[in-house]
Amino acid sequence: MATAFIFPGQGSQAVGMGKGLAEAFPAARAVFDEVDAALSQKLSTLMWEGPGEELTLTANAQPALMAVSLATIRVLEAEAGLSLARDAAFVAGHSLGEYSALAAAGTFSISDAARLLRIRGDAMQKAVPAGEGAMAALLGVDLEQARAIAADAAEGQVCEAANDNGGGQVVLSGAKAAVERAIALAGERGVRRAMLLPVSAPFHCALMQPAADAMQTALAEVSMQAPAVPVMANVGAAPLSDPAAIRASLVAQVTGTVRWRECVEAMAGAGVTQFYEIGSGKVLAGLVKRIAAGASSASVGTPDDIASYKAQQGV
Repeated sequence: MATAFIFPGQGSQAVGMGKGLAEAFPAARAVFDEVDAALSQKLSTLMWEGPGEELTLTANAQPALMAVSLATIRVLEAEAGLSLARDAAFVAGHSLGEYSALAAAGTFSISDAARLLRIRGDAMQKAVPAGEGAMAALLGVDLEQARAIAADAAEGQVCEAANDNGGGQVVLSGAKAAVERAIALAGERGVRRAMLLPVSAPFHCALMQPAADAMQTALAEVSMQAPAVPVMANVGAAPLSDPAAIRASLVAQVTGTVRWRECVEAMAGAGVTQFYEIGSGKVLAGLVKRIAAGASSASVGTPDDIASYKAQQGV
């Protein structure tokens, strides 16, 4: 039975996340201290006390979610004897979660991952003036249908498929007027539901090119090692282990489609039957159940989850 460890993206943040881990396990506390030091900010205080609006800001949410995921991995290593090199066939993450996956597998240090995600969050926020971009979720649609709707709604503006999440859920991203036209078109074409998402910028589309340029510069300056286990990359939906290829993929990911459905299908096709979502929330574990028939999935991000994982592993 092959196992994959998967790492959540933006939207899974919540005030209080990681606090129980930090209180229960020194290994988790050390991760939060390292992230705070790397960013010269008490991000952990914001994570545990709020306010929620400030935590949700892209520049805070991205390193915060990575911190919870890496704290969880460090606790599993310390308490359950986890070794990704031995116990995982793949790691993967949804958007920013790809950085968490790579840090867990040793490609980046935790400090470098935190700094990269702060740069990424800032750059993505600044790429498009507030109010000019939007994202919308289409439910009950496949990727080709969603792309056709986006193309017809664009009318010379940017409107693209940002996330193919699986389970009939595709997210569109682009200029606000174009995304609004796409929502209207989706209704006309029988899509079950189409709705604007409460996001601060149009992620994973061509409008993010300034952020991709910023990440190309930032990633060129960071030391990267081959991961202990292949990462199933968002933009290619294929496993990568070469640092140069990973660097190029992370740059392309800023403007490219997050091909999450295909990533999960590829891991399942390679024999993965158990997926563990590591960090805050249960979004990816739910998506796995809709994408990979017969695969089991579980979320690990609290002390109770750690106890359940240990019991499952017979530790």
